[in-house]
Amino acid sequence: MPIELDTKGLSCPLPILKVKKAMTRLEDNDILLVESTDPGSVKDFEVFCQTQGHQLLKSTQKNDLFIFHIRKIS
Repeated sequence: MPIELDTKGLSCPLPILKVKKAMTRLEDNDILLVESTDPGSVKDFEVFCQTQGHQLLKSTQKNDLFIFHIRKIS
């Protein structure tokens, strides 16, 4: 079951900073479900996962809500 993080209403760089902090508390292979309303978070989370070595499992949009599933990889 994914661990949920609500970053709705926050704009760059706060969503990515909150995700970075949350990842430090997760175990390997845990999945973080992030909800964001910042359109910039789509590209931000792609780059974050590439540079930090985590796996972006899914990125979806429902109206103005962006939902990400990120697997922690050490």
